[in-house]
Amino acid sequence: MTPCRKGTIRIGGNNTMWDWIVNILFEILKLIQGFTVDWGLAIIILVVIIRLLLTPLMVKSSKATARMQVLQPKFMEIQERYADDPQRQAEEMQKFYAENQFSPLGGCLPLLIQMPILVALFTLLRDLPHYFGGEVSTFAFFNILPDLTATPGSMFGQGLAASAPYMIALLLFGLLMIIPQLYMSRNQTGAQAQTMRMTSVIMTIMMLWMGWGLPAGVLLYYDVSSTWQVVQQIFVTQKVIDKAKAEEEERLANAPIEVDVVRRERKARPHKKS
Repeated sequence: MTPCRKGTIRIGGNNTMWDWIVNILFEILKLIQGFTVDWGLAIIILVVIIRLLLTPLMVKSSKATARMQVLQPKFMEIQERYADDPQRQAEEMQKFYAENQFSPLGGCLPLLIQMPILVALFTLLRDLPHYFGGEVSTFAFFNILPDLTATPGSMFGQGLAASAPYMIALLLFGLLMIIPQLYMSRNQTGAQAQTMRMTSVIMTIMMLWMGWGLPAGVLLYYDVSSTWQVVQQIFVTQKVIDKAKAEEEERLANAPIEVDVVRRERKARPHKKS
């Protein structure tokens, strides 16, 4: 990326597709900041815009999650039945997906869309002062986070008062990772629920370690986005999941029963002697 003065980035030359994503994100944030006069508030408004745009996908993802829970026993049955024949197992799973019009990746789409935005925001905030050629020196969230380009690690040695807001943002970064997962584990049972909880704890520790070196602006984006997700999950997503599960259970109950029939080879009758 080639930084230019007056808050613009030159597009072209040897720039890659990833540079285009960062450039577009920069222009959007700069436009919002022009109205809000605060970079932190611009990031929050960006979260609201993205979350509103992702709402239809989140509803679709929630329905896919609900269907997955209902169809899980059938998945396990196929895996056990063809455990000694991986090729046949894969064929039966694909057949089952097709018959039920189900995609195992359907619940991952919102996350896959948001990850590039987070990485692009990290790239942007890491070099944000250079994009203005030194003309802008303050990238703050009011007086709460005085420098959105600073990391919790870099602020740790600046004293308790200076580092406290960054440590709180980091702590929320970790907690808001585990809360949605623990809430979702209520819909699971047995070993699957235990595995989800253990995975959540491990992921939270990894998030805290990773967040130590992330710009505060990225932490702010994730904290606000995850808070939105938790509220949405409690008041909207759970209702969507419950309704989708009931519909899927009703569909399976009314579906025709398939019976695997194994035909025995008929033995030839002995000819009577004349």
